[in-house]
Amino acid sequence: MNLNEPTISNVAFMIDEIKSKLKMATAAAMQPNHFDLNRYEDIKDIYEVIASKPSFSISEVEALVSELGKLRNQ
Repeated sequence: MNLNEPTISNVAFMIDEIKSKLKMATAAAMQPNHFDLNRYEDIKDIYEVIASKPSFSISEVEALVSELGKLRNQ
């Protein structure tokens, strides 16, 4: 998958991977269609941080989820 292209399917892939990796209890609330393609690079940055680590502390998960929340459409 070429994540260099800002597509809706890439956003969907990254959000699904983020939810899976963080084992989010509120995963249903975080849907790919809640994000705008204009924020693609920001989403990709978060995805790359999450993809690069095998595990996260509770505070790291909270910070990452908070950042994702800021990127959601209002």
